[in-house]
Amino acid sequence: MSYTPTIGLEVHAELNTKSKMFCGCKNEPHNNEPNANICPVCMAHPGTLPVPNEQAVEMVLLFGRAVAAQAATYSEFDRKNYFYPDIPKAYQISQYAFPFLTKGTLHGVDITRVHLEEDTARSQHDKGSTSLVDFNRAGVPLMELVTEPVIHDSKTAGAFARELQLLLRTLGISEANMEKGEMRVEVNVSVSKTAELGTKVEVKNLNSFKSVEGALEYEIARQIEVLESGGELVQETRGWDEVRLKTFSQRAKETAKDYRYFPDPDIPKIDVPNHAPFSTTRLDEKMPILPNNKRVLYQDIGLPSNLVEVIIATKEVDTFFSGVVAHTTEPKVVQSAANYLTSDVLSLTTDGTRALSDLRVDHFVELMSMLVEDKINSRVAKDLIVELFGSDTGPLELAQKHNLLQVSDTSSLLPMIQAVIAENPSVVEEYKGGKEASIQFLIGQGMKKSKGSANPAILKEMLIEELK
Repeated sequence: MSYTPTIGLEVHAELNTKSKMFCGCKNEPHNNEPNANICPVCMAHPGTLPVPNEQAVEMVLLFGRAVAAQAATYSEFDRKNYFYPDIPKAYQISQYAFPFLTKGTLHGVDITRVHLEEDTARSQHDKGSTSLVDFNRAGVPLMELVTEPVIHDSKTAGAFARELQLLLRTLGISEANMEKGEMRVEVNVSVSKTAELGTKVEVKNLNSFKSVEGALEYEIARQIEVLESGGELVQETRGWDEVRLKTFSQRAKETAKDYRYFPDPDIPKIDVPNHAPFSTTRLDEKMPILPNNKRVLYQDIGLPSNLVEVIIATKEVDTFFSGVVAHTTEPKVVQSAANYLTSDVLSLTTDGTRALSDLRVDHFVELMSMLVEDKINSRVAKDLIVELFGSDTGPLELAQKHNLLQVSDTSSLLPMIQAVIAENPSVVEEYKGGKEASIQFLIGQGMKKSKGSANPAILKEMLIEELK
């Protein structure tokens, strides 16, 4: 029998609240000035009392509605006890027995629980013996999600993590930028030849989807190799070396008993259903269109799935395209808009010199309509997109100003065609001799003479007619 991998994920996501989880400090963990956003509460000074952030709780419950999770009727915060320099209290305020959410499903993967806790500070180590701690991140609201151990390959794990990031961004509750540590993935993996699960190994703090998949593939292969060689696996926590592309042992894996969880005596219990801001009616009013619903919506108007994924992957792009759909339901215009948005427009905004917010949706829709109606050709459309950024002038006026409107009037095109034929006798002879590809050269010369304004289809028809 072959080995079956069993994988569960633990994902932490920093929430986009205005203030920290249990105090009024600004939620700005990436502030360039160390220890700028701290106070006696998040620094655990004696006598200070934590107050839960209502906005953070609301965000978690909103997430629960999106994944059809079961919201708690009663919840509380607990103290998770362990010492580390980045935890000023010597314990972390988290949740253990009564999380805000249980169950739920996302991207075909069952969710065990979702709870709230406070983030730790950030440690910085130099090459010598000095370590510095920046407490700007200490106390930032952190949502932790735990899946059931129902994943059996690295690609499914990576796809789940990507879909989770997309959902967090769609809901507007987290930027979930993995490079900045706003979303951190830990994987639990074991292998077994039987229905009984093998020895679980945890790989922590994976900061990219590629690392999630790479760490899983390496760890599965490593565990199988150990077992096949007659060795035994130990339950442990391992890290991921992104240079050597392999996991390495860090420490023995802790259990819940090691953390000595107990209810935090300073924080009142939470009666979730009877707290007005957490009502399902209010949460549903804040619910945006979810990614799967957008996939159906966009595919129903004729967009291919690859373009849909590019559009919904970025909130700004998705918002812009939603504006396009609100302006027009003409299928050809919408499809052209999707094509140019995901190619030309995005390429113009990637270098940071232009922002999508500087492109007016109504101007873009008008431009796509002009293209579909053959008032301009593709080359002109690409050039006009550049000019539309930051412009209050519409595409029609710009096209008229630069004489870029496509000419379909045969009487205007005839003199150009006759001039092209007269100026290229050898190519004309090649065409008349049977080399049909020569017509493309003549069309190109006609487009050049018209400065790109001629309708190429009509130009071709008239050239063929003149050459008979």
